[in-house]
Amino acid sequence: MDSRHILVTGGCGFIGSNFIRHMLSASPVRVTNLDKLTYAGNLENLKDLEGHPSYTFVRGDIADEADVERAFGTHVDGVINFAAESHVDRSIINPDAFIRTNIYGTYRLLEQARKKGTGRFLQVSTDEVYGSLGETGKFREETPLAPNSPYSASKAAADMLAMAYHKTFGLPVTITRCSNNYGPYQFPEKLIPLLVSNALVDRDLPVYGDGLQVRDWIHVKDHCRALALVLEKGVPGRVYNVGGGNERTNLEIVEIILELLDKPRTLVRHVQDRPGHDRRYAIDSTKIGRELGFEVSVPFRSGMEETVRWYVEHRSWWERIKTGEYLSYYETWYKNR
Repeated sequence: MDSRHILVTGGCGFIGSNFIRHMLSASPVRVTNLDKLTYAGNLENLKDLEGHPSYTFVRGDIADEADVERAFGTHVDGVINFAAESHVDRSIINPDAFIRTNIYGTYRLLEQARKKGTGRFLQVSTDEVYGSLGETGKFREETPLAPNSPYSASKAAADMLAMAYHKTFGLPVTITRCSNNYGPYQFPEKLIPLLVSNALVDRDLPVYGDGLQVRDWIHVKDHCRALALVLEKGVPGRVYNVGGGNERTNLEIVEIILELLDKPRTLVRHVQDRPGHDRRYAIDSTKIGRELGFEVSVPFRSGMEETVRWYVEHRSWWERIKTGEYLSYYETWYKNR
């Protein structure tokens, strides 16, 4: 992708901001970042890139045709779509925003890419579109989609729409479906930053149900490397699963965080499980390894140590976030569970 212009949507969020930083440090590309700056989009996540000659920020909504056209400008060589409402709990409270952004917003991007003849279109999806696994087995790219929440259903719909644009119009679409990410700049409604930030102020650590739900964890740096590979070398029309090979129960994550912060287990509070909570996710990443040479490079334990240390050292970052709208959401969701 040397000397090419890449449009990143949702680049002020957790994975998007890490991806932009990765791309600008790894290759000579120009990056335009289109972000609506909703509650999870934070300009501070890319403060170090202010004034960078190869980086441009455009505030706008992917569901707004004029905003999308403005972000595309005269020519874009590749699009990577991170922009999405992405928290399952919020999708249960207010599905409307998820339908508008995740489905209609993806349509607007695809339509603009089709009109402009964009070189590549990478739809960043999630393993949650596959639904829930039993105690054994892993999600493969051929696994039927079986989403169980408004969030995952909206992402599955976007995936199918993106692939339809490839089949019908020849748009060079690829799709990635990744397991749970962790790392710096993750919004503190997600499990790991929520637990770390709560533990640091001796606040209860809410754990859904018995806490034995299993997730496969990958460091965001590894995910960004995988995305860059797919954007550059992925075969149009194909789906690539990306996993970390680190299956852990939620309780195991809690125990690691308590240990690293030297906090007591009395902080753990089991709360009522959320509706439609998938029991287990696990990703088979054989395909992206075989076809594109991807391998995970960040060991889980050292990645967790680095992540927890980042939130300890950047306390002011999450303290500013965990006020106002976020605090209202937190109290609404967890108060009576």
